[in-house]
Parts: sequence; C-alpha cells; structure tokens
Amino acid sequence: QWGKSTVSAVKAVHRAYTKPGSLVLVASPTARQSAEWMRKAEALTGQLGVKVRGDGHNEISLVFPNGSRIVGLPGTRADGGVRGFSAVSLLIIDEAARVEEAMYKALRPMLAVGDGYLWLMSTPFGKRGFFYENWELGGGDQCAVWHRVRVEATECPRIGRDFLEEERNALGSAWFAQEYQCSFLDNGTSMFGWDLLERALVDGVEPLNVGPWEWKG
Repeated sequence: QWGKSTVSAVKAVHRAYTKPGSLVLVASPTARQSAEWMRKAEALTGQLGVKVRGDGHNEISLVFPNGSRIVGLPGTRADGGVRGFSAVSLLIIDEAARVEEAMYKALRPMLAVGDGYLWLMSTPFGKRGFFYENWELGGGDQCAVWHRVRVEATECPRIGRDFLEEERNALGSAWFAQEYQCSFLDNGTSMFGWDLLERALVDGVEPLNVGPWEWKG
C-alpha cells in the first residue's frame, strides 16, 4: 500500500499527455485489475481537465486529444490476446510476479520500434518467473539497466504497527515477509531450496555430453 499503481498511472498519463501519438500499454494478471488501474489514470486526466474517451477498439482504453492512447490489456494465461500492438512508448506490468511468462515474452518485442520504457511492479510471489529473475539476476540481459525501488510496508507511515503485528500473527512469518517485506521465498514444496541450487552452479563448466544409455543384456 505504497501507491505503486497510482505512481505508475501518473507516469502513464504524463507520457501520453506530453508525447503526442504515443502508446502506453498496461498489463495485469486479470482484466479486472487492468480496469481498476485505468480508473486511476482516468481520474488523473479529470484532475488535469483533459477530456479522454475510449478508442473504440479496446474495452479498457483512453484516447487523449493529442492522439496518445493508454490501453489496458485483458488478463490472459496465453499470449495470443495481447499481440498486435507496436511502437509502444511505455509498457507497465502491474503485479508482474503473477503475470504469465508467455505474456511477458509476447509484450517485450513491442518496445523495439518506439524505444519504449518498461516498468515492472509487484509484490514478490516466490523465487520464480521473470519478475524474480529481473530483480535478482537482471533477467540474463547484460545490456539492460534496471532501476530498482524496494520499500516495505513497515516503512509506510499510513500503515499502523498494530495492524502489521496482527497480520504477522495471522499470516505467519514467511507469508508476512513476502506480502509486507518484499521477500522472495521458496514455495516450500521442493526438496532443495533455490538458494542451495544457485550456489551449486559454477560458471565456465561445460555440461557432460552423455548420450543415451546402452543396455547390454
């Protein structure tokens, strides 16, 4: 509850308002979440006195007088429903830890022509997926430059200590650490933790090229 959706909505409205003809995409795990995010953006345009409307093609969308658009993508577990956009100026993925990998990989190429920016925002959801890999490992892309912002609920003056302590007791220390302290945790179902597996990996060691076993009777 730091207001990350509101901050990203401000960024999206600013980009659309100051860069005529630009396209801003917002992806979320579900269409409902995209619609809730869009309501924040629409409220901001109202405060600015900017008249916006739907684009007539996408259910969750805003068109600015200067031709810019903000489009909220429907939640989908496949990538087929999000293809077709290009020259994206700003791509925002809300609750990125819960967005499917296929959707993320389908969205990234849309930034190429417009030399667009990518924002990933989320509460952690385990040591898996593109959000974790980009945060911890840079996503394997040595050319990417990420600006990371991490704030815990315990640092937010709007959230009372009594409430947080109640949540810690109700949720347990592990779930509390994930939801309120930005901690990436193992899901608890694996025999070996991810940290142990990562320490076992050594750069520069080629895997053995072992062929199929030959059975001799």
